[in-house]
Amino acid sequence: MLNNLKSTITTLCLWSLLLGGLFTFSNLVNASVLPQDRSDVMYHRYEGDGVSIDGPSVLLRKQIGNHVSISANYYVDTVSGASIDVRATASPYEEQRKEATVGGDFLHEKTLLSVSYTNSSENDFEANSVYVGINQSFFGDLSTVALSWSKGWDEVGVRGDENFLEEADRQKFGFSFTQILTKSLIMGFASEHVSDEGYLNNPYRSIRFVDPNSERGFRFTRESYPNTRSSNAYSINANYYLPYRAALYADARIYQDSWGIDATNYKLGYIHPIDDFIIDVFVRHYSQEAADFYSDLFSRENEFNFMARDKEMSTYSGFTAGLHLSYEWKFSETATFKKSSVHFEYDYMRFDYDDFRDVTVTDAPVGEEPLFGFSANVFKIYASVWY
Repeated sequence: MLNNLKSTITTLCLWSLLLGGLFTFSNLVNASVLPQDRSDVMYHRYEGDGVSIDGPSVLLRKQIGNHVSISANYYVDTVSGASIDVRATASPYEEQRKEATVGGDFLHEKTLLSVSYTNSSENDFEANSVYVGINQSFFGDLSTVALSWSKGWDEVGVRGDENFLEEADRQKFGFSFTQILTKSLIMGFASEHVSDEGYLNNPYRSIRFVDPNSERGFRFTRESYPNTRSSNAYSINANYYLPYRAALYADARIYQDSWGIDATNYKLGYIHPIDDFIIDVFVRHYSQEAADFYSDLFSRENEFNFMARDKEMSTYSGFTAGLHLSYEWKFSETATFKKSSVHFEYDYMRFDYDDFRDVTVTDAPVGEEPLFGFSANVFKIYASVWY
């Protein structure tokens, strides 16, 4: 079920947005202007916890007149292997997810309206979503306010079981405010509220419970989650331009939800241009407290109404260090192609779990297996052309 795995990785800040061009304040402020005509081609690869994920992505943007821009994105993920959750109860597998997005941007004076529709499909999961966002700049483009709303509809299946079909609805509201405070400093604040309803757990994941009569001293059974969830996240960020064209940036984010998960995320980065190259280095730290109904080992099969053992519901922390390098070529303003760029990104990630144990270790007493942890490597290369 690749979409659930992808959602987990997204939570862990694995995938970054497709970015292009030089570091500029206008990019950071998100002033109300139409996106530039461009095409991006990307290849990404993730390796960690016994899982490999890779695939291509293609993005096209084109303006129609001075007030409309349209875009289309096609994205493919292929996953192979098995994470620790799967290795404990099943064999490795391989599957593919395909995602397509079409969107439009509409500019009226200082107001930018953005809409999009996305379909994501794999053999046991179908997701559709719509997005609407409005961006307004004022005070001479020194201030920008953005509002957004999105809604998704998921259909959840199980490989090999045609009778299993569940649904989930998701809704998200976003608000952000960005302000240029000085010629060198930009700061921003953002908040997000998400509400989910329906089948919210992964049908392939299991909890384990004590069973003295079994060979290993415990058995597995399917997880059980609440059918509603609401969450709130708040973040603050700052970008400081240094006299020699470089910049420092930082952000902090807190997250809370109705399942009892509390999380914090901190990031610090430095961007330095060297001729036509741009070097971006950063570090990020993430930590969270477990969900109220999470446990690595339950005392009996039906101990509680809701029970989870997904490691992403546990108490854990993560560290990421990234190095991103880009190079840009500029052409004549009268040429068909105005400029192009190539980007290489590498992220090293490490995750350590405080209350999730490695049950693949069979020579340890039940409940005393070693705590689990893993590292991951993420590679991404993409090229952009502006026209």
